Amino acid sequence: MLNPDLKLNPKLFDKDVEMDATRSGYGAGLVELGEQDPNVVVLCADLTESTKSEDFAKKFPDRFFEVGVAEQNMAAIAAGLGISGKTAFISSYATFSPGKNWETIRTTIIYNDSNVKIAGHHSGIMTGPDGATHQATEDIASVRAWPNIKIFVPCDAIEAKKATVEAGKIKGPVYLRFTRDKSPVMTTEKTPFEPGRIQVFWTSNKPQVVIFSMGWLLYQALLAAKELAIQGIEVIVANVSTIKPIDEKSILELTQKAGTAVSVEDHQITGGLGGAIAEVLVRNKSVPMEFVGLQNTFGESGKPAELIKKYKMDKDAVIAAVKKAISRK
Repeated sequence: MLNPDLKLNPKLFDKDVEMDATRSGYGAGLVELGEQDPNVVVLCADLTESTKSEDFAKKFPDRFFEVGVAEQNMAAIAAGLGISGKTAFISSYATFSPGKNWETIRTTIIYNDSNVKIAGHHSGIMTGPDGATHQATEDIASVRAWPNIKIFVPCDAIEAKKATVEAGKIKGPVYLRFTRDKSPVMTTEKTPFEPGRIQVFWTSNKPQVVIFSMGWLLYQALLAAKELAIQGIEVIVANVSTIKPIDEKSILELTQKAGTAVSVEDHQITGGLGGAIAEVLVRNKSVPMEFVGLQNTFGESGKPAELIKKYKMDKDAVIAAVKKAISRK
């Protein structure tokens, strides 16, 4: 059952469930931060509308910088602002930032612990028709190894706003991962958001598997949990909105309770959420674990619903992974 303590969307499983893109939450969060703190500045690399940075630009034009198609320059300028008392947000598609400007971010922002927030948009195969060149499916793996970076992957638009606001309050580098298309709104304004903490969205008294998920695919995990319950298989579904630092305590507690684990992510299974969880388990107490995500392949053009079905990342794939994990106990 859905965790009543989190005050989740009561219409979550309705056909007319509210839909919104996580990038919309980013835009709203930037405006809220701009109202709270005059030191917040935003930079964009010629994708102001697509990244929803336009909301901030319209309200605070003197604190917005359009850099153009020059992602490395954007990162370097932001690094200077970040060590000069500003809280800088840089916005672009994740394939370009942190993709194209990875080394510049590493050397100017991360190495100097500059107060910059990297907003990577159009992540995962959720990007759909734009195809593999614009579907960032390895971005978490590429930034997770950086020292001292924090990584937030909000599950919906409401959580995206909260994550953006919280990122602005943190001193130092943060990576925020957003998606392009609309996805189900799972949380509400009353749902707590705690950086660094895993939240259990679907609870069970006698779980056989714990499903760890992040971002918009959390919805597929919840659909799977509902169907599995009908089949008599009890699971826990956990929202891992902070990938770094990972909530090791909760991972160990939940896996000890369930005895098996499944990770679900719109990302390569190498180096992403599943990898981060597996690292925790292998250092402590390993359990059988299955991975749902891209299996060593690029995506292609298509509608998100078609792509997650083709690449076995939908609710049916989650159900199959759960049953496989149970068989390995």
